[in-house]
Amino acid sequence: MWGVQKMQQQQHVETKIVMADPTALGVFGLAMVTFVAATAKLHWTNGVTFLIPWAIFLGSLAQIWASTIDFKKNNYFGAVVLGAYGLFWMAVALHWAISLGWFGAIDMSKADPRQFGVACFGYFIFSLFVMVAAFEVNKAFAAMLVLINILLPSLALASFGIAPELCGVLAAWSEMAIGLIGFYSAGAIFLNSFFGRVVLPLGAPFGFIKKGTAQQIAAAAGVKA
Repeated sequence: MWGVQKMQQQQHVETKIVMADPTALGVFGLAMVTFVAATAKLHWTNGVTFLIPWAIFLGSLAQIWASTIDFKKNNYFGAVVLGAYGLFWMAVALHWAISLGWFGAIDMSKADPRQFGVACFGYFIFSLFVMVAAFEVNKAFAAMLVLINILLPSLALASFGIAPELCGVLAAWSEMAIGLIGFYSAGAIFLNSFFGRVVLPLGAPFGFIKKGTAQQIAAAAGVKA
């Protein structure tokens, strides 16, 4: 009996489900929400009411779901980055909903829109670190992070009333470019993974910073190799 149980446990381990790479879905979510949001900033569409579903489901849930899978797969970059930007878009969606009065009338004496700008600056600081890592992932991701680091401070400065017209233009076109590069990246990752070879190139890493060995990486993370 004990031998049968042991065999069943071994079979269970051997048949462990291997989860697919969720990066294409996460990047598509980011691409979709930035693409749609950019049309409002460029005045091709009007208002943010109908942007909220895209921010919640594509910008937020798609990226957060992909992040959880990446955590399980020990994909450090995808797990942290997709999770962080997914939470950003959830916060943006709620910011828009509150501004539209979905949760009741707003007491403007207790509401300061500049807090959104402060949050954008906070994400800008984080994104500078992410950009350094993105340079060593591929050129497409590096380009997206450079553009994100134009978008975020532009949104922050505009919310503070500093050169709002210029910052608005920078934010609009950088966000549109993020969306377009994101579509290409998501499509490339999808096709490359499906066919098991490079169909659409993402660009080799720049190689500015050399990654450490497995032992060095473990030591940096504070764990034993």
